[in-house]
Amino acid sequence: MKKSVVIIGVIIAIIAIIAIWFSGKYNSLVKQDENVKNAWSNVETSYQRRYDLIGNLVATVDNAAEFERGTLTDVIEARSKAQAVQLNVDDLNEANIKKFQEAQNELNQSFMGRLNFLQENYPQLTATEQFRDLNSQIEGTENRINVARNRYNDAVKEYNNTIRTVPNNIVAGIAGFTQKAPFSAVTGAEKAPSVRDEFKK
Repeated sequence: MKKSVVIIGVIIAIIAIIAIWFSGKYNSLVKQDENVKNAWSNVETSYQRRYDLIGNLVATVDNAAEFERGTLTDVIEARSKAQAVQLNVDDLNEANIKKFQEAQNELNQSFMGRLNFLQENYPQLTATEQFRDLNSQIEGTENRINVARNRYNDAVKEYNNTIRTVPNNIVAGIAGFTQKAPFSAVTGAEKAPSVRDEFKK
């Protein structure tokens, strides 16, 4: 009788240890998953800041200069397309991130190319304090976007490393944690864009 009680006690103790270990690993994975989601939210916030600033700059340029309407139309259309591509934090796979990044890249190329063109061809715009301030804010925003993307990639790397290593991969497999996709350079990003070519589109 005593022997069976001891065996039952040992089995219960082993189950309790496994349960505590499993819950500890699971909680650690949840924290890292939430860290990835938070990093992604920061990426989206940075893009939203740029989206809002572009609207302000377009309004400033529209009021301060007389130039072909197609420039503003193209930037506004690219801005709308970029805003239309939404990505759920639970769908951070390679294909969805690529689609999101391509829309943002299109906006960036459309906007920054035209901004440089305006500065070269409409020097009176750069003399306005409002234009200079917005230009400075947009440069800062582009830096924030880059920092946010790098932090997101760091969070994804840590999370993916964790769920792929033993014994975390066992817990991740049982609990349904899957790998997240990092940001990567869009096709052709290694080539500097031509401002003149942008205006020929």
